Amino acid sequence: MKITKRDLTVASLSIFCTLTCIVARPKANLLESSVFDWNNIAVRGTAIGSVKTFFRSQTATTDELECHVTTLNPGEAAHAPHRHPEEEVIIIKEGTVEALVNGEKKKVGPGSVIFQASNQMHTLRNVGKTSATYHVISWHSPGTKDR
Repeated sequence: MKITKRDLTVASLSIFCTLTCIVARPKANLLESSVFDWNNIAVRGTAIGSVKTFFRSQTATTDELECHVTTLNPGEAAHAPHRHPEEEVIIIKEGTVEALVNGEKKKVGPGSVIFQASNQMHTLRNVGKTSATYHVISWHSPGTKDR
C-alpha cells in the first residue's frame, strides 16, 4: 500500500484536531462565587458520625476545591493515618480532637486550625465526651488531582 501526500495531510490534520480538542478543552462546571447556607446543606450519616458536603468542584485556579463539615462521634477517628497530594485546612467548630501532625499527636479544641501539608501522614480522632465538628477545606493544585 502506497501512502500519498494527501493521506499524510489528512492523518496530520486528524491528529492535530484531536490533540487540540484534548489540550484546549474548556473547563466545564467551574465553581463560581457562591453562598452555601448551613441550613440548606444535606447531612449524610456515616458509621462514625455525619458529613455535610458544601462543594467539590474545579475552579479557575485549582483542579478541585472541596469544603465539607464532618461530625465525629466520641472516640471515633476520621480515617486511618494516610497521606495524599492535596493540602487541607481543618477548622475545629466544636469538641476536642487529637490531630496527627508531623508524627506527633496534638489535642485541640474549638477555633483551632490545622494545616495538613501535601503527602504528610495525618488523621483526626475525637478525644472528647461529646461530638466533634470541624470544617475541611482541601484543594488540588494543578497536576496533583491524578497523583
